[in-house]
Amino acid sequence: MKRLPAGAWLLGIPGLLCLIAGGLLLAGLGADLHPLLQESGAGLVLLVSGVALVGSAAFPLVLAELAAKDEP
Repeated sequence: MKRLPAGAWLLGIPGLLCLIAGGLLLAGLGADLHPLLQESGAGLVLLVSGVALVGSAAFPLVLAELAAKDEP
């Protein structure tokens, strides 16, 4: 089994957490925690950040794959 690069873990896990938190905020579950979290923009910001982090996590995976193909 192939191991994932550390960079993929370090970017992917927070990205997934941001996606989950953004979905929960958009569903209205953050209104009781803080007044700023009841705005729909807060959930949208976390969703966009999560997508960016998950997308950035793909770069270490691609680089590791290219490095593996380059080795004889």
